[in-house]
Amino acid sequence: MWTKQNNCLYKKFIFPDFSGAFAFMTRVALLAEKMNHHPRWTNVYNTVEIWLNTHDARNMVTEKDDMLAMEIDKLLQ
Repeated sequence: MWTKQNNCLYKKFIFPDFSGAFAFMTRVALLAEKMNHHPRWTNVYNTVEIWLNTHDARNMVTEKDDMLAMEIDKLLQ
């Protein structure tokens, strides 16, 4: 579940291993590029954390962020 934190949508994803986390990040990167809306994220071993907000909207959460979050979740279904 995405939560709002400090004007961002935030979610932590945990995978069985680094390969799973990296594969997920690759899919998110392709999706973000297609949507022209790029996340702030970190990866440590099997954990990926993502923060979404819209820089053009003074770093607030917008519909773009909601749409990207929804599409990211679909990658795991």
